[in-house]
Amino acid sequence: MKKEKKTFPLNSLAFDIDGVVADIMTTFLDLARERYDCGHQLRYEQITTFRLEDCLDLDPDLIQSLIRELIDRPHELTVAPLPHAVPVLTRLARETPLVFVTARDRAAPIRTWLHRTLPQVPREAIRVVATGDPDTKLHYLLEHRLQYFVEDRLETCQQLAEHGITPILFAQPWNRRPHPFREVADWPELAGLLFEEE
Repeated sequence: MKKEKKTFPLNSLAFDIDGVVADIMTTFLDLARERYDCGHQLRYEQITTFRLEDCLDLDPDLIQSLIRELIDRPHELTVAPLPHAVPVLTRLARETPLVFVTARDRAAPIRTWLHRTLPQVPREAIRVVATGDPDTKLHYLLEHRLQYFVEDRLETCQQLAEHGITPILFAQPWNRRPHPFREVADWPELAGLLFEEE
């Protein structure tokens, strides 16, 4: 039997949720098409910035309404996990509690979503921290001495790196600019970092 070799301490790792674990943008686009007759003009690849009104031809009030619904009701909507996230996180939870730090302003709805999405992970092994602002994720990570963070927002990666936390950028259409950070294309690639086999 092969012994697992850790690239870095798994108990020093935390994750963002939206765009890393939860495929929130696909649900956003599906809701926009279904409810507001946007047709097929909206594509995932068009989301090239977090400011959705800058890259999608949608009314800003409509965008804010859908985002609010996704924040308040992810457990009631058809939000899917990104491919392969569930088995990787389930495997990781056997070794260390899972820590999620999100810029959402409410933890309870997305915690419920995580419990349903990760049914084999004990509830006590899932910790969700809602900071309400992407720029305040740093404070929690520093306070709890978490050294690695999987994130899809380049600005957050930059901020963390400036304070000694190692970001791992999860590739998405909205972060396709030059950067110096370690990057993963998907969950299988991230699993390769987490669980190197000797």
